[in-house]
Amino acid sequence: MPIYHTLGKIPHKRHTVFKNGKDRYYYEQLFGTVGFDGMSSLLYHVHRPTQVKKIGKAKDVTPKIAVEKNLRSLRLHGFKTAPAKDHLDARKAILVNSDVAIVLAAPQAKSVNYFYKNADCDEMIFIHKGSGTLRTFLGNIDFKYGDYLMIPRGMIYTMEFKDADNRLFIVESHRPMYTPKRYRNWFGQLLEHSPFCERDIRRPKKLETYDQKGNFTIKVKKQNMLHELVYATHPFDVVGWDGYNYPYAFSIHDFEPITGRVHQPPPVHQTFETDAFVVCSFCPRLYDYHPQAIPAPYNHSNIDSDEVLYYVDGDFMSRNDIGPGHISLHPAGIPHGPHPGAMERSIGKTKTDELAVMVDTFKPLQVTEEALKIDDGKYWNSWVE
Repeated sequence: MPIYHTLGKIPHKRHTVFKNGKDRYYYEQLFGTVGFDGMSSLLYHVHRPTQVKKIGKAKDVTPKIAVEKNLRSLRLHGFKTAPAKDHLDARKAILVNSDVAIVLAAPQAKSVNYFYKNADCDEMIFIHKGSGTLRTFLGNIDFKYGDYLMIPRGMIYTMEFKDADNRLFIVESHRPMYTPKRYRNWFGQLLEHSPFCERDIRRPKKLETYDQKGNFTIKVKKQNMLHELVYATHPFDVVGWDGYNYPYAFSIHDFEPITGRVHQPPPVHQTFETDAFVVCSFCPRLYDYHPQAIPAPYNHSNIDSDEVLYYVDGDFMSRNDIGPGHISLHPAGIPHGPHPGAMERSIGKTKTDELAVMVDTFKPLQVTEEALKIDDGKYWNSWVE
């Protein structure tokens, strides 16, 4: 998210001497993306951020593919994903391709004794259930139901939860995730017709700075291997930073829907984008106001995109028998549309209270073994009357 931000102490000029007192230097680190061409921040550490004491055994976390080439519509019961104590062990990839992994997690432990870094992917963590604090080496962000946590690749962080009842919908992206281009001017500012603006973005606060030596475990995900590294100093030793590359939060409840006289297509719900997929937010809104409008979506063909809908809350007007935590997959190549009776039920309605997150990918998604564990097995023919 291209908004300049700074926390803590930084020198007047970059790449110049910065000391704590007379004799002790702070250590500068460029935290950037896309080589030296993307967004970046400059960090200042108490200790050198390079002191690896030990490298442990790596664990293979590659998702196990059950269906490589899929043309079957699926409905997955996300809340049937088994909980786990550890917020990393709890992650279960359900749909994947070479650009993205769609993951469910139900962590129970309030905290863990390690830090985490995804060296491959930007992460979007949607909070369906639970609340707590995202702690990072660039500052902390409190989170709650309905929040998107946007975490750039390479971020060192940990999650702390207030209780054991947590449900997360996670998108791991090999491409940087940005706000939609059509909602930004040439400087990156969100325009007046955007469904949200910079006021809605919650940036990190409360920078934690530890001057500690010891043994600090950081689990690093790289090429679907989870490496365990032990560092000689606490990773949260940043005294200050500034720049454009940092985590932030945005609440789905702050998304302002765009409506019209007739049914509006899914791009009006777009919230984030990459060059490989888009993310949309379906929020409570007034229905179309043409006197003959059909509020339910028209049948449409998925020719170029696999469509994934994660149902959060409310009554989704185009579906029968859908509940919170359900996930539908409508694969590219075949049309889909409202369930029988849904179009007719929508006529004359004035508003909807639905809440959902949609991910449309431009490459086909593979179905994992974890997905088949929570598949109802019959959604594909639910349009037959």
